[in-house]
Amino acid sequence: MASLTASGSGTIWIVFISLIIDLIGFTVILPLLPAQLEYYGRQDEDNFYSTILKSVRGFRGLVGAPDTPRWNAVLFGGFIGSLFSMLQFVSSPLTGALSDVWGRKSVLIISMIGVAVSYGLWAVSWNFSWFVLARFIGGLSKGNVSLAITIITDCTSVKNRSKGMALIGIAFSLGFLIGPLCGAAFAKWSRSHQDEFFQAPALFALVLSLIDILFVIICLKESLPTQKRAASLSDGLSDASHLINPVSLFSFKAVRNMSNRDTSNLQRIGAVYFLYLLIFSGLEFTLTFLTHNRFQYDSMKQGKMFFFIGIVMATIQGGYVRRIKVGTEQKTALRGMVALVPSFVIIGFTNNIWLLYVALILFSFAAGTVVSCLTTIISSYGQEDQKGRILGIFRSLGALSRAIGPLLASTVYWCAGATICYSIGAVSLLLPIILLKKYKLAIL
Repeated sequence: MASLTASGSGTIWIVFISLIIDLIGFTVILPLLPAQLEYYGRQDEDNFYSTILKSVRGFRGLVGAPDTPRWNAVLFGGFIGSLFSMLQFVSSPLTGALSDVWGRKSVLIISMIGVAVSYGLWAVSWNFSWFVLARFIGGLSKGNVSLAITIITDCTSVKNRSKGMALIGIAFSLGFLIGPLCGAAFAKWSRSHQDEFFQAPALFALVLSLIDILFVIICLKESLPTQKRAASLSDGLSDASHLINPVSLFSFKAVRNMSNRDTSNLQRIGAVYFLYLLIFSGLEFTLTFLTHNRFQYDSMKQGKMFFFIGIVMATIQGGYVRRIKVGTEQKTALRGMVALVPSFVIIGFTNNIWLLYVALILFSFAAGTVVSCLTTIISSYGQEDQKGRILGIFRSLGALSRAIGPLLASTVYWCAGATICYSIGAVSLLLPIILLKKYKLAIL
């Protein structure tokens, strides 16, 4: 297992800076997405948009969501987000396996070029079909996040890996804070540029992406030496069907030459990760519905709420997660999941703003701890030429949960109401908590 050298420390900070640049560009679209979807809705000749809109309206009618432009836009945005996550589900394990053969840096650069191409297409997406194509290419290319985690794994030992994973979490928090703020600024500017309002933010994201590519080419050193790579492309992509088959992914069939105990542990942590994110991502998505219906939050107030969540997350990751002792990742992840149970109960029942924000602090604690700790645990398994594949599969399971979670939670929310939806979420969390509690820490 590698130890953290001065060179390794430098690599971690390069990855950290690169991720922030990448995530700012990635999240700048979030405040603009409703307006962009409305823009395509005004184009009567866009048959593809009309087809998707009919499906969204059918789902809205099925679950009983109100027929308002606001919720149509949110559900439409949820569809786009689920599509993006499904593409990551397909691409992440393949990208990880390729990096075990070709090295992390080269595959990372290829992924980043794909992201840049998607931003370029976004800048010229005058119709919905081009916009979906841009998101399609972006989703397939977004394996750079799992590769960044793999590089951190290459450069750290078990003893200090949690610090590196915490930096990944901090990069996400900062990216999701700064990017939407930039998007909001572009949204304000766009009021006087209705016809081409999305071009400036798309070009902004493209420029950031190009800067990021140059930064990685110049500054990042390869973290997987040639002698530690998979012997050939056939070895790296052996049984490629196992890398895109959901059943095979849950069983980690594409990871060979491991003991039965290690394989069982991989499967357990993968199941915990999937179930946790399935519940978390779904209720995170419905939080927009709840705060608008119960507290009359508009988009600005909701933006401030998510900004608060991001600040708390960054504080927890920088001040707490980075300092957890080796071997305590399982306990920390359990604390995060347990904290989420009362958070969901409070959110589901309260009509008090102050209690809502108490619940959001618990929510932020879970968001800042669980994924980082589970990633640290699973990154300890496998040889150097298996890390990319293992972490790619792991991220793929998370992408699948993020594709399904919002759909399931929205269905329960609109059919049964917020209180029942969040109560079911709180009770459902007991399953990943029990699974993780029974996990025997064999590596750390």
